[in-house]
Amino acid sequence: MVLGLFFTGCRESEPLKPNYDWIPLQVTATAYNSVPGQTSHEHPTITAWGDSIKPGMKWIAVSRDLIRKGLKHNTMVKIDTFEGIYLVKDKMHPRWRNRIDIYMGENIKKAKEWGRRKIQIQYAVKKKDSINKNDQ
Repeated sequence: MVLGLFFTGCRESEPLKPNYDWIPLQVTATAYNSVPGQTSHEHPTITAWGDSIKPGMKWIAVSRDLIRKGLKHNTMVKIDTFEGIYLVKDKMHPRWRNRIDIYMGENIKKAKEWGRRKIQIQYAVKKKDSINKNDQ
């Protein structure tokens, strides 16, 4: 019996270009929890877009004016004081402007300690050239 190894060569290609532009934006940030009184009394774990939320998820709610700026449902967001990528999964009451609400599970103490602050975020907008390439 003869065993052989087969190797294929890899062609060096162009470096991958990011598919997103990251748009900076200064906002007021608060924190919220999935408890009655802060969300729907009947369904505190269901977001305004119908997603089921549970502690540990990196989700935010946004004021409705930010939705019009491009922070739509499932938009990726980087928050300057937190690691990782957060997703827009909820929307806030229409009275709020230029504001995000960071989900902090059921830890009310942590949310109160966060308070309200002005912070820098960046949100992802799909590059036009990557949209066109994916449509082909």
